[in-house]
Amino acid sequence: MGTLLLLFLAVAGALLAGAAPVSAHAALTGSDPAQGAVVDKAPTQVSLTFSEKVALSDGSVRVLDPSGKRVDTGKASNVSGTTYGVKLHSGLPDGTFTVSYQVVSADSHPVSGAFTFSIGAPSTTSVSLSDQTAGGGVVGGLYGFGRYVSYAGFILMVGGGAFVLACWQRGAAVRAVQRLVVSGWVALTSATLALLLLRGSYTGSGKVGDIFDLTLLGQVLQTKAGAALVSRLLLLAAAALFIAVLFGAYVKRDAESADTDGEGADGETEKRGPDADQAIEKKDLTFGLAIGGTVVAAGLAASWAMAEHASTGIQAGLAMPVDVLHLLAVALWLGGLTTLLVALYRAPSIEAAAVRRFSRVAFASVAALTVTGLYQSWRQVGSWSALTDTTYGQLLLVKVGLVAVLVGIAWISRRWTAQLPETPETMDTAETAVTAEAADTTDATDTTADTTATADVQEKQRAEVAAGASPAAGASSLAAASPGSNASDASDASDASDASDASDKGPEDAGDSRRAAQLARQRAAVATARQKRIRDADPLRSGLRRSVLAEAGIAVVLLAVTTALTSTEPGRTEEAAKAVTASASQRSGPLSLSIPFDTGGQDGKGTARLTLDPARVGGNEMHVFVTRPNGKAFDVPEVKVAFTLDAKGIGPLPVVPDRIVTGHWTASGVQIPMAGDWKITVTVRTSDIDQATVNKNAKIG
Repeated sequence: MGTLLLLFLAVAGALLAGAAPVSAHAALTGSDPAQGAVVDKAPTQVSLTFSEKVALSDGSVRVLDPSGKRVDTGKASNVSGTTYGVKLHSGLPDGTFTVSYQVVSADSHPVSGAFTFSIGAPSTTSVSLSDQTAGGGVVGGLYGFGRYVSYAGFILMVGGGAFVLACWQRGAAVRAVQRLVVSGWVALTSATLALLLLRGSYTGSGKVGDIFDLTLLGQVLQTKAGAALVSRLLLLAAAALFIAVLFGAYVKRDAESADTDGEGADGETEKRGPDADQAIEKKDLTFGLAIGGTVVAAGLAASWAMAEHASTGIQAGLAMPVDVLHLLAVALWLGGLTTLLVALYRAPSIEAAAVRRFSRVAFASVAALTVTGLYQSWRQVGSWSALTDTTYGQLLLVKVGLVAVLVGIAWISRRWTAQLPETPETMDTAETAVTAEAADTTDATDTTADTTATADVQEKQRAEVAAGASPAAGASSLAAASPGSNASDASDASDASDASDASDKGPEDAGDSRRAAQLARQRAAVATARQKRIRDADPLRSGLRRSVLAEAGIAVVLLAVTTALTSTEPGRTEEAAKAVTASASQRSGPLSLSIPFDTGGQDGKGTARLTLDPARVGGNEMHVFVTRPNGKAFDVPEVKVAFTLDAKGIGPLPVVPDRIVTGHWTASGVQIPMAGDWKITVTVRTSDIDQATVNKNAKIG
């Protein structure tokens, strides 16, 4: 168990120490004015369009003038669909303005960014764009760790409870299993409370000092993520009741049933009726715990599904119940695996039937994980290219590889399970071997201790008789020192004698009590060591324990990768954002167009070759080269150009270039206000009465 704990901490520490800030799951797909745009007059509002719905708060969108002063009204609103806007003050001066935004995506992750646009002409600005990503820093790291702990706690609590009810009901009385399940509940509850406190700072300022800000906490409670966390806390209260019944009343009923079954055959006829009643009561209690536990576990899983990836995107109505089933299957498999590992290491014994039952449960869980995982992968990735070209797809491939390794090791565990005997013959054989090996040492220890105790007590008895001590005390001392007596019985007898003569006890009596207690502890330690040697001597149990330990180690890494996946932008969203970015900036170099013309007059044919550099939003340099059909420069009296963006109703924006040399016309500072599919119109006049107007479309920006 120590090895597994160290592996758990090492993986968690490595991931959290080297992890980048949480990726946003909503992407900015457009804005008005566009990034880098130069507009003629000041807009009345700035609008932002995202790939999915986002949550806004006061100050989510800020617009700053060149001096860094806010020029927005401070209240952003939903314009339509996934477009959000903020009103601007009137009378804005010319210059470059900065738009800064920080919102929360529909799957509860923070999104932040900034861009600039200009009014009239670009200018210098005193606003510096911060590199701090929303959800990063110390608060982001703490929030990520809290998410990891919450998943781990859910798996241990749900998987451990299910293992006890479905596979090994006798395990409810095993202290190590009880500690495991209770630890899962404590971890999940603590992590949920921490996430609730961290949430406001995580999606806002990112400052450690804001963690305990009650105003932010009140705002968090009004969000979808806050409601999910509060619901989780309420369900955890019900889970606490479930655990109390499972390890309290349920164990008591099991013990009563065992006591009744343990009575002799003489009372068999009389006890048959009460036995049947107890069996029915236990069956009813098991059924009630199973139903109640399933409802609570499904509700806890839904608290993740309703606030994260499954709650947004395509087919959300189907994705959320599928996500609940996926989380429950993970808990049954990995949580049950951890409980089995604890039982193999800490419990005196575990029945082969219980291991086989868990093997069937694990197989069903893996089947459910396969089906739900395939659906989730298709929904979040969307294409084969996203598997290798996006961070989400790469992490998903790592997860699939780990699951494959885990299934392979589980197959080895199933082979060990198949060899376990139905009856504890192997344990009996191992016990005989270990007993024979350790008999000399144990007997020597017991004999030495008994002889010493007997000599001491006999000497004490002679002293007591000489002093007129009561015969009962001497008898009890002899009984305690008798070599054939049990250590605990001797201790009880001594305690009874001491209680009757408490007023007459002296230092020698206290010394005898201490020696008796020490003897009992020595015998208990010897028995424990002997029991451990018996357990370790079973080759089948040792082989199963090693394979299950390997499974649990891989499961810890798998849980870490799964947690990272939930904090990573889905491949489908990332590819959509890349497509928008590529479309907006596909003209990364000069634009060059060749447009043939024919004015209809004598010597009226030629070609106008237009270049625009850098062909982006803002200022550009334009050149027009007019040539004859034979490729020589064409000396024409006039060339005019106009730009029109029909989709936005902009233009035509006329440009009159200057003649440089024969056939070469140029214009600098040609302003393109926004990216889009522009229609470029070129008018060429070859004589006083002959001219032609031709046009061609091109992506700019």
